[in-house]
Amino acid sequence: MAGSPVEWGKDRPAQSVRTCIGCRQREPSAELLRIVARHRESGSPGFAVVPDPRRRLPGRGAWLHPVSACLRSAERRRAFGRALRVSGNLDISALEQYLENRHEHS
Repeated sequence: MAGSPVEWGKDRPAQSVRTCIGCRQREPSAELLRIVARHRESGSPGFAVVPDPRRRLPGRGAWLHPVSACLRSAERRRAFGRALRVSGNLDISALEQYLENRHEHS
């Protein structure tokens, strides 16, 4: 059958589109950094927001442009808790460190 959906998928691969929680722009997921909330390892209450560049960590993820402007915007809007569906004190120091190191090496 000519023009079937199976044939349409062969021309170009499907690319997922995600929304940055900082600037709210929609981009292909390849251009965004996935982040997840993990329980803090030090035993203190709350969660740590950590980068997931390999997109393999379990749990609900959110997406962010890997630039400090979007990080600050998401922090100012308190978007991390809403996007990751966690409440309480959120530690974003691991994410800040990741973005600083990424910027130094690019």
